[in-house]
Amino acid sequence: MAKFQIFFLLIITFGASFLQFCDGKVLMEYIGATGVSIEFTSVPISQSIDFHFILSFAIDADSSGNPQNGTFSPYWSSTLTPKAVKSIKSIYSNVKVLASLSGWSLGQKVLSWYNPHDQNLWISNAFFSLKSIIETYGLDGIDIDYERFPKHHESFAYCIGEVIARLKKKGVISVATIAPFYTTVIPYIELYTRYGDHIDYVNYQFYTDKVKTPETYLEAFRNRTQQFDKNKVLPSYEVNGRGIQGDAFFEALKLVENNGFNISGAMIFSADASLSNGFYYEKKTQAYLVNNSTE
Repeated sequence: MAKFQIFFLLIITFGASFLQFCDGKVLMEYIGATGVSIEFTSVPISQSIDFHFILSFAIDADSSGNPQNGTFSPYWSSTLTPKAVKSIKSIYSNVKVLASLSGWSLGQKVLSWYNPHDQNLWISNAFFSLKSIIETYGLDGIDIDYERFPKHHESFAYCIGEVIARLKKKGVISVATIAPFYTTVIPYIELYTRYGDHIDYVNYQFYTDKVKTPETYLEAFRNRTQQFDKNKVLPSYEVNGRGIQGDAFFEALKLVENNGFNISGAMIFSADASLSNGFYYEKKTQAYLVNNSTE
């Protein structure tokens, strides 16, 4: 059978669902960071966009927060099991699941990037421990969310960049994202400058820029897209948190788009907080991404 006949039959068989992933829209959703008992299936998922759950967090520290020299362990909600990952991905072919690295704290212990004595040993430990977690859970990628740095942090870009590059080159992951905010932007710019080809999205935490209105959100967005690739920077929202709140966020999205930026996706922190409001922002954000409307 000719190739064009096969393609035609596939379209007839699967209809719009066969084409629904062609627009490249993505929603990133952090989940499992706060100790709340939450399930993937609680979150509403549109089949018209790519939906990336970001498990929060995998940490290279023991349960007391002591550094483990690149050996990562999962610390997200115990409900988000390998079986649960497999199940949600079997229900939704447009779902991917990533592991976010580090985060702000482990219990009461604030986490920091530390300069490893032997950088190549740290990279090796990180590669193999993350590979194990990724294969155990059936994950698709990693997100980098180190949020505190020493004065000298030159090792960060090299160590993290090499881990991302090796995981991608070995086919262990297909997606890599970073999550800078205003006080961490310099080490992330260094990372992006050296390894940007391996980084797919920038989950910039705009809610830390203390923007409260659509106009100031636009200004912040314009500024951050000058520091990172504008085609990879995603607008973000913190549920019941800092920065712009409520429907002003969607006004900001429209303003950003009206000023020449392509809104190809968004990041939300987090599903844990959205349990209490019926996932209002997830629903409206996905509707905006699909239709440029929240009606």
